[in-house]
Formats: sequence, structure tokens, C-alpha cells
Amino acid sequence: MSSSPVAGPAPTGPTSGPDTGPTGQPAPDRSRGPGRHSRRIRPVSAGGRQGPRRRVARYWPQYLAVSPYYLIFSVFMFFPVIYTVYLAFQRWDGIGDMHYVGFQQFRFLWDDPVFWLSIRNTLVIWVLSTVPMLCLALVLAVLVNSTKRLTAFYRVALFIPSITSLVAIAIFFGAIFSNNFGLINAVLRAVHMSAVPWMSNEWTIKVVIAALMTWQWTGYNAIIYLAGLQAVPSELYEAARMDGAGPVRIFFSITIPLLRPIILFTVVVSTVTGLQSFTEPQVLFNSDASTNPNSGGPGQAGMTTLLYFYHQAFDNNDFGYAAAIVWAFFLLILLIVVINWRLVQRKERRS
Repeated sequence: MSSSPVAGPAPTGPTSGPDTGPTGQPAPDRSRGPGRHSRRIRPVSAGGRQGPRRRVARYWPQYLAVSPYYLIFSVFMFFPVIYTVYLAFQRWDGIGDMHYVGFQQFRFLWDDPVFWLSIRNTLVIWVLSTVPMLCLALVLAVLVNSTKRLTAFYRVALFIPSITSLVAIAIFFGAIFSNNFGLINAVLRAVHMSAVPWMSNEWTIKVVIAALMTWQWTGYNAIIYLAGLQAVPSELYEAARMDGAGPVRIFFSITIPLLRPIILFTVVVSTVTGLQSFTEPQVLFNSDASTNPNSGGPGQAGMTTLLYFYHQAFDNNDFGYAAAIVWAFFLLILLIVVINWRLVQRKERRS
């Protein structure tokens, strides 16, 4: 006798189906995304992302450690630079009241023959020092890079002039190039040649200042070129030698093209430092009692622009005009740097 199944009570809870999950919630649409295997995005708590205040509160010891530099920079460098902009439009002797004169300082600067003389002297000294300095530095770097022995000694020897006191170097060069008791003239007299008025002639004064600057910064630029040469793969030189290229051809066809970015850097840095010559003429002619120690020597042949600025500020106590001089000179330096940059970049694009 067969028994028939007894139908139980109908379920009262939610049932699962093709559109619902086992709990009665709508099933995820697998056609739109990974479904139940997708990761649930959790909201970021307020402490997950640190705001500026919490970041400062967390790193305040580090900020406190570096704050003295920024305080000193702001007080002794940033504020004086900004203040000279305001001072360039004032007439002030450093003690009395200031008087606003507008652009009169710059109008007088445009008609000042001594200012243009200082510009001309600065440019001539810059050309006489920068061109041979960079050429000699590149040659020295190639020679040191080709040697295998005493490379550390050569690097130290090249870098010593740049860290030597500039005042001591200027005194030394003044003794060597002295008109009456200098070493150079003593050697010329020993070989029965006439002495050269190094410290009294218009052009020889510029040559002495340029020689001093060349001696000081040649080794510094040679070290920079040497670092660039050591980054050049040696396989390029070996392949060029196998093709029959000589040292001169390798120098102009491989070394110089690969060092163009570094050469551009040294040209810009040498332009900025070379145009700011001040200590060299000031120390060389400081002991000359016949002329003003800040006049650049006989005929003002060594009067550079920064020396003229110093003369107006601290000899004539005309601080407003001195500020106008230094800002006009800053614009000139900026113009020359931009021209050098464009010329080098144009040559690099053509090549």
C-alpha cells in the first residue's frame, strides 16, 4: 500500500530565486561587475587623511630643526633684497630722512658716464677671464680623465684655488704683478726685456684681474667637467679609436657634444660669478694712496660695477643711487645669461 507525500505548510519567510539571494536580498548583477567577489569600499575615516594642521603637529620637531636657516635667510638676505627695491626710489644718506624721488635715480644712472665705464670694464674683464678659463678647464679635465695614477691628487690640486681666500690671492697677485718689485717684471729684466706697467696701464690692469679670476675658478670648472667625462661610456672612445679617429677628432666629435649640458651649466655659472667681480680690484688697489681705494686704480680701469656700487654706498653715502645701480646691473646679468642660454640651446638643436 503506497503512501502519498504529505504536503507541509507553505514557507512564510523569503524564498530564494533567480533574482534574490539566500537571505531574501536582491542578488548582485554579475553582468555588471564581479558580484559577490567584489571588495567592499570602506569609507575613509577622518583620521586617515591628515590635514595640514595635523601634519604640522606631527612633524613639528623637523620643522623646528630647519627653521633657523629660514629665519636667517629671511632677515639677512630676503628682506634686504626686497628693501633695496624700495630704496632705489628714495634719496637717503643712511642717517637722515628718506625722500621719494621716483625714477630720478634711474634717469641719472642712464646719463652717468662712470656707470657705463664700469659696465664696459666688467664686460671686458668677464670676457678675458671666462673664455680662457672654460677652455683651459676642459683641457685639464680631459688630461686628468686620461691618466690612471694620482687622480685624487690632481682633483685636490685643482680644487684648492677655489677654496683659498680671495683676499690672499689678490694680495699675492698684486705682489707678483707689481710695477717696481713684481716677480714678473724681475724676470723680464733678467732676460733684458723692458718692464710692463701691469698696475698702471688701462689694459694690463684688466689682464691682471682676469688672470686672478682665471687662476681661481679654472680648477673648479675642471672638476665639474671631469665628473661629466667619467659618465661618458668608454666604449664610445674605443669605437672611435678603432675607426681611426685621433685625439683631436675624438675631443671635438665625442667629448664636446656629450658635455654640452655641462658646458651650458658652467657658462651660466661663470657668467654670473664673472660679472660680480668686486674683491679682486678692491684689494689690488686698496693700498694705492694716490687714488681712491675704491676707484679701480689709475684711470678707473679696474672699476667694476659692483665696486662702483660699493663706492657710491659707503664712500658717498648715497644708498638710494647705489640700490638703483645694483638693480640695473642685475637686469643686465639676467639679460646676458638668457642670451648665453639661447645661443647654446640653438647650437644644440642644430647639431
